[in-house]
Amino acid sequence: MKPLPALELVARLEDADWLDPVAKKVRKIVKRTVRPQWARDILHGVPIGHPVHPLAVQVPLGSWLSAAVLDALPGNDRAASVLIGVGSASAVPAAVAGFMDWSQLHSQQQRVGLVHATANITAVSLYTASLVARAQGQQGAGKVLAYLGLGVVSFGGFLGGHLSYRQAAGVNHSEDIPHRFPSGWQPLAPLEDLPDGKLHQRVVAGIPLLVFREAETVSVLSDVCSHLSGPLHEGKRKGGSLTDSSAAGGGEPCVVCPWHGSTFSLRSGEVQAGPATSRQPMFETRVTDGLVEVNLPGAD
Repeated sequence: MKPLPALELVARLEDADWLDPVAKKVRKIVKRTVRPQWARDILHGVPIGHPVHPLAVQVPLGSWLSAAVLDALPGNDRAASVLIGVGSASAVPAAVAGFMDWSQLHSQQQRVGLVHATANITAVSLYTASLVARAQGQQGAGKVLAYLGLGVVSFGGFLGGHLSYRQAAGVNHSEDIPHRFPSGWQPLAPLEDLPDGKLHQRVVAGIPLLVFREAETVSVLSDVCSHLSGPLHEGKRKGGSLTDSSAAGGGEPCVVCPWHGSTFSLRSGEVQAGPATSRQPMFETRVTDGLVEVNLPGAD
């Protein structure tokens, strides 16, 4: 079965570079609006381990779809209005979370995301107009506007699906590592060949690894950032010592992705700051006769 022709039209949005100036302006607004890192992390979904936006949109979508069903049945005008109001109000925080994620995507993803957001804003406007018409006693016009809003938000949802499943926005880009890395201990490199105090890349079994050595201690993570596959070894190291966990040690030793600033602990691979929400695969290490070996728990 061939894909629908509409899919090709959506795919063309990825190359619509005429949207870039608009995207640049919107990015600036988003970054100026939400400044504290803790607020950005919450909106990205760091505490829950995956993006907030797909979860948040369930409330407005569910409310609007339920209102559409009630509008098709007699005697439910008040209930439909309440649901439309709930959907319109809940769309605001969902949109804020969505714009925060969008601001940290690649250009091709941002182009599709900008049209996705425009469709959703248009849908909210139509639903707001529907509420106004209903309040003025124009139930017929209110229903027509609501159904138009449902059609537009459905198109927006289709674009959201394209972003997630065709362009891999918001997914874990390191999820496949345990399924590709061989089980058991694997040779990495002689300890003396690893630079001390510097981020370094090594490849084992075709998998790029981030290596950080501090004297006799070696930390190894997947080198592919879970956010959008950025090369972590090209990033920055910050924080304290791997072996000193005291407050005087300078804090948690971390690596900062060079692409979008996602920050991961070099001790555990856990996310310390977004936009990433998934931890980096963390490898066990040992030194045998001067040779550093790595093992990935759970590897197939």
